Amino acid sequence: MLNITLGQYYPGNSFIHQLDPRTKILATLLLIVAVFLADAAVGYGILCAMVVLIVSVSGIPFMMVLKSVKPLLLIIVMTLMLHVFLGQGEHVLYQWKIFKVTEEGLQMGVKMSMRLILLLMISSILTFTTSPIVLTDGIESLLRPFRVIGVPAHELAMMMTIALRFIPTLMEETDRIIKAQTARGADFSGGNLLSRAKNMLPILVPLFISAFRRADDLAVAMEARCYRGGEGRTRMHELAYRSGDFVAFAFTFAMIGLLAFLRWGPSLF
Repeated sequence: MLNITLGQYYPGNSFIHQLDPRTKILATLLLIVAVFLADAAVGYGILCAMVVLIVSVSGIPFMMVLKSVKPLLLIIVMTLMLHVFLGQGEHVLYQWKIFKVTEEGLQMGVKMSMRLILLLMISSILTFTTSPIVLTDGIESLLRPFRVIGVPAHELAMMMTIALRFIPTLMEETDRIIKAQTARGADFSGGNLLSRAKNMLPILVPLFISAFRRADDLAVAMEARCYRGGEGRTRMHELAYRSGDFVAFAFTFAMIGLLAFLRWGPSLF
């Protein structure tokens, strides 16, 4: 459970940490689009080099970013296996009864797995380098133009940030409950799949009770502080774009342009 790093903030004073939160959110969305533009080994190599460069500049330990992939490692492996053994293609590398491994299926499985890994790492860099409060301000600022069509910008930003904030807390609570139940003789590793599912009940029930209690405490605390939403509220630090933000945008668009050229450019010439 402690391997889940989503929502954790790694304090620092790097170039990435000092960027405007709106810049980091938009750049993350654009880099996610860039991941889907990659179609060959060269494109994925460029994306991997880009992630390594961003992590190096941010000062975050690389192993901490890799830990963000571990909770979904099973899904990544399953995605790879499904494409390898069930993918269609003409060049058969290995066949056993109804299962066959084709060169095209293997390539597609590696591509899909790399996309998942890159998406997780890019998203983790955003939360590692942006505190929840600053992230709330950035999301609210980006959603503010949509208030004319009835989008509750402040409420949505607050809900998303609170959800991210409590992920590490719930993970620690889950780990504490598992250790307490194990000390009482509970077995979470033995038996078949059905028995393991039944053994999860002693974990889920106290976890849900704890989550609802924390949510109620948070609501009471907000009410006690006369919290009524974002209308008329001021901020200690006003958001403003600086020269570093434009450098980050230029780097992001250059990356998208390079990947788009690698995918469609050769066919145009």
